[in-house]
Amino acid sequence: MVFASLQLCRRCLALQMRSLSSGLRSTRAGQTPVLQDSAFSSGRWRFRGHRLCTTAQPNSGNEAVAGSVGNWLVPFNHSHHQGEVKPNSIPESQCAELEAAPPLSPFAELSEDDAVQISVHPVLPAVSVTLRDYVDQSETLSKLVLLGVDLSKLEQRPNVANMLLRLDFDADVKERLLFLKEVGVEETKLGPFLTKNPFILTESMEKLQARVSYLKVKKFSSEAIARMVSEAPFLLNFSVERLDNRLGFFQKQLGLNVQKTRDLVTRLPRLLCGSLEPVKENLKVCKIELGFQENEIQHIVTRVPKLLTANKKKLTGIFDYLHNTMGIPHSLIVKFPQVFNAKLLRIKERHLFLKQLGRAQYDPAEPNYVSLDRLVSLPDEEFCTAVAMASLEDFEMFQKTL
Repeated sequence: MVFASLQLCRRCLALQMRSLSSGLRSTRAGQTPVLQDSAFSSGRWRFRGHRLCTTAQPNSGNEAVAGSVGNWLVPFNHSHHQGEVKPNSIPESQCAELEAAPPLSPFAELSEDDAVQISVHPVLPAVSVTLRDYVDQSETLSKLVLLGVDLSKLEQRPNVANMLLRLDFDADVKERLLFLKEVGVEETKLGPFLTKNPFILTESMEKLQARVSYLKVKKFSSEAIARMVSEAPFLLNFSVERLDNRLGFFQKQLGLNVQKTRDLVTRLPRLLCGSLEPVKENLKVCKIELGFQENEIQHIVTRVPKLLTANKKKLTGIFDYLHNTMGIPHSLIVKFPQVFNAKLLRIKERHLFLKQLGRAQYDPAEPNYVSLDRLVSLPDEEFCTAVAMASLEDFEMFQKTL
């Protein structure tokens, strides 16, 4: 009988949960909840802390039951209207088996006020093949796009996309952008700069400032530093030791003084960032294959720094045509080293046109002398009128015959 009463008690608890919720609201409003059940018409329900306990009035018919289930029932004193409980030696932990009311069902209807208070944060895609899916949710990516950063190029590079997603704009990006502007990078160039070198956003500010300070110690002007950083975005990613070693290499290999070395890397700052192998190879080509002396090489590279990183095939092709076909000696090539910046096809077309007209004269001691500078640098119309003494139409017709 005791077991049956306990089972009935638990079933009644499940049936009274909804009524209990309304009773709790009444309690908050200042009313005392009183819940009744047909199975316990002589008993009452009472809410105490986080436990639910039942009370039953003993009588002659159920005294045995009341005594047997005393561990589950707490007697209620009708003489006290405030819900006082008589002292009881029964451990309260036994009442904890009756759990509190379950949480609301996800299918329960919500009022408009409750629905408005629910905040839903956008969920980022767990996996994506493009950064486009994260731009709207990422402050860092959205502001980088506004600066002109090309995310489509960055996402093709290994590990760059994950790196950008982990960056915080205020903590990681903002300070470095202000630093680049302070160094002299124009605001319109920040986007292309970060597109080429997003890794600068992970460099510590202490290291970046130390590298700029080193360039200032080496007497580079503020304008020179601004130009070097803008044209060689990876320059500030290299340590002070590497920069110092590069400057020492060019000064020693080319036999330049400090000022000429400074001018060389200012005009072509990628010399401090790129590989030295093409530079070493081109120096050997100029000395061994082309036959220039060391002082001639020094003069050429200070006038045309790109020769140090030029394509070897292009370099030897231009020299071979100038020296072996046009008959121009080393001394004249050294005086006009800008010829190595021209295209070989342009040199051939103009030389053959002058040769057809009988005006291919490259000796300064002879009349109608044509300098290499005028041969390659003038636009077509001016070349025809000032050098070839012919019309542009004649030159265009000649080009079609080649």
